[in-house]
Amino acid sequence: MAMIELELAPDLRAAAPRMAVGVVTAAVTVSPHDEELWREIEAVVEETARRTMDDVRAEPEIKALRDTYRALGQDPTRYRGSSEALFRRIVQGKGLYRVNTVVDINNLISLESRLSAGTVDADRLVPPVVFRVGRQGESYAGIGRGEINLAGLPLLADNLGPFGSTTSDSERSMVRLETRRIMLLAISFRGSDVPRAAMARAVGLLEKYAAAKDVETAMVQ
Repeated sequence: MAMIELELAPDLRAAAPRMAVGVVTAAVTVSPHDEELWREIEAVVEETARRTMDDVRAEPEIKALRDTYRALGQDPTRYRGSSEALFRRIVQGKGLYRVNTVVDINNLISLESRLSAGTVDADRLVPPVVFRVGRQGESYAGIGRGEINLAGLPLLADNLGPFGSTTSDSERSMVRLETRRIMLLAISFRGSDVPRAAMARAVGLLEKYAAAKDVETAMVQ
């Protein structure tokens, strides 16, 4: 399985010059639930629940994402990054929703690394893929969120148009039980080495809980 080409566009580089993206592609078997995986997740959720909202906002990776949104003219309290939204949900005592093993792994990676992480169905993409700033009039159906206005947001697009963002992924590329190939992105807006560690962690989890094969990784900066 060939690695999907990913490019960081100049408009996004200008707003986030230190941006780094860890990319993992793999063939997987998606299951509704794995109890051992969920125990790993619950341990992280329990630790995270002891944090405060001030702690969430002070996290370097989350702060860097918020700063990038401001640089793009967006209000980060209106369009929260997915990692911040995940943390807020847990700190507010709402717990973490179960989706499927691959999406649950994605959320665990985000919680552990503090990165904005997204996983998509690679077979629903038409490469190449570009990470750029959303344009006026661009939108898509977000997962469980209805239509999302993408103008001014960091987004992923292929030859069919936008399919993901650091706020919410799209219904088009969402991971389903029938998904067979995935692309996982671990996104840092401050150029740290965290995506590299997150990639390694993701590979281990995908191999253990999603029978991942033909795994490839890359760092895009």
